[in-house]
Amino acid sequence: MALDGIVTKSLVYELNNILVGGRVDKIFQQEKDEILINIRSKGSNYKLLISASSNNPRFYLTDYSKTNPESPPMFCMLLRKHLSGGTILNIEQYNMDRIIFIDISSLDELGQSSEKRLIIEIMGKHSNIMLVEKSTFKIIDSIRRVTQDMSRVRQILPGLIYEYPPTNNKVNPLFSRVEEFNQFIKSEKDNTPIFKFFYFNYLGLSPLISKEICFVANIDSKRPIESLDNDEISSLYSSFKLIMENVLSANFNPLYITRDKTKDILAFYALDLKQFGEKDKWFISSISELLDIVYKRKDIGHRIGQRSQSIKKAVSVKLERSINKLEKQNIELEESKDREIYKIYADLISANIHKINAGTEEIQVENFYDENMGLISIPLDKKISAPLNAQKYYKKYSKLKTANSLLQKEIPETKNEILYLENVLMSIENATEIKELNEIKEELIEEGYIKDTNRNSKKKKKQESLSKPHKYISQDGYNIYVGKNNKQNDYLTLKFAQKEDLWLHVYNMPGSHVIVQRKDGEVPDTTIEDAAALAAHFSSGKNGSHVPIAYTERKNVKKPKGAKTGMVIFNNYKTLTITPTEEWINSIKKAED
Repeated sequence: MALDGIVTKSLVYELNNILVGGRVDKIFQQEKDEILINIRSKGSNYKLLISASSNNPRFYLTDYSKTNPESPPMFCMLLRKHLSGGTILNIEQYNMDRIIFIDISSLDELGQSSEKRLIIEIMGKHSNIMLVEKSTFKIIDSIRRVTQDMSRVRQILPGLIYEYPPTNNKVNPLFSRVEEFNQFIKSEKDNTPIFKFFYFNYLGLSPLISKEICFVANIDSKRPIESLDNDEISSLYSSFKLIMENVLSANFNPLYITRDKTKDILAFYALDLKQFGEKDKWFISSISELLDIVYKRKDIGHRIGQRSQSIKKAVSVKLERSINKLEKQNIELEESKDREIYKIYADLISANIHKINAGTEEIQVENFYDENMGLISIPLDKKISAPLNAQKYYKKYSKLKTANSLLQKEIPETKNEILYLENVLMSIENATEIKELNEIKEELIEEGYIKDTNRNSKKKKKQESLSKPHKYISQDGYNIYVGKNNKQNDYLTLKFAQKEDLWLHVYNMPGSHVIVQRKDGEVPDTTIEDAAALAAHFSSGKNGSHVPIAYTERKNVKKPKGAKTGMVIFNNYKTLTITPTEEWINSIKKAED
């Protein structure tokens, strides 16, 4: 999937119709490589997202909101200074490339009208956002500065004159003539696959549309160029020309294609695509709306992946330590179970002191704790006296007895900590919003696992609303709620649920709390099974079969004093086993997000 020159062309066409003449209201920089411009145009408010992210560079109108940083970065301040209150004069694409110009007229510090050009380059890891003087193309600044050490070909720094990126001799496909097309065919390497020929020679064409040209011409896109005959070359050009004419006439038809079972997005484009057939096509009236659908989840997933690394590492280190601690505790517990032998040694040494000579390394005496009075060998420290040997064994016995008592208490605590940390890791893996990740981080700070490095966190905590749990509707019409993290689990179980509601949880494994809101009478078995499938899916057993699920009424669930976030105990429960297949989970209606 790619945001190529044709998708860019359709975006520029749409944005010109919507934003030209509009006023720049507010500007935010919510990520280090991303800006959001609020624009008032034709009586409506719009949010223009522009991202130079190396993973998901893009620009379009969005309705998605992120949390603003407490203090705006320098580039954001610069844009506010030059563009706030300005009027959008024009939005254009450069030469069918993924380069966009947004011209804005505003008043300078002297109150004089001044025109600036915002340049957006959508080019993978080289993507950038630049502000230049429109008349001179002098760079005022950019969201990503490029020094000579970073690129000997093209620097992007304040004061330099903006230069277009090299085109590598590619030409604009919108105005290609048949003679030029045939010459490119002849000049191309013989073994070049046909579809690659198009994006090797023409600006703004992606592999996706190149394969579409071949498909419309009824030619295998992977065949080598040398295999084409004259009729096929003519057919290819006709197909190519037809698609370019649709672009020239702005005959755009945005769509995305999904996979059969998962409904994951397989491809998207600004034109109808025939190569995927007619099944699983979803047409969208706005190219911005299409890109918002495609990129929103993708970008959130990437940002979460980036931001969760440090949290995940801290939790993983704590988890590994707890697992090692439990292993050591279990070894010590086993040792403590044999403590009685040391008391026997001490008693027998004390009873036979008169028989033990100095320097003896071992004695054999009758064991009066044995009903047969059998002989027992007792190791001795030859460097100390018999009374001191007895005292040494008494101390060892006493130490192991105390250890046993402590370990009986500490081992369950360590097991609970492991379960808690595994639950946190699972919540991080399942996070779908930055807000959820912030809640997990806040929880870990409160539990003392990580330090709070944000001096204004208390203020921020009040401002940011809590994320919402998953909400599903069972096949019988019952509401089912699933906690996304431990804070939500506590909220769902201890505050949201009524005492007669049904509570479910995977048995003896990390997982989410699940609540079924009871109506009048008993909850149907089919609803319990749907809820159990969700409890299994949102647990460490999601990929397993015959996953055990415990369920009971909410009134049978309690939080022990001092228990960690999300940890509860329950009684009077029943169990059932569930295999949470993907088809089953997808069949349960989701009522949010």
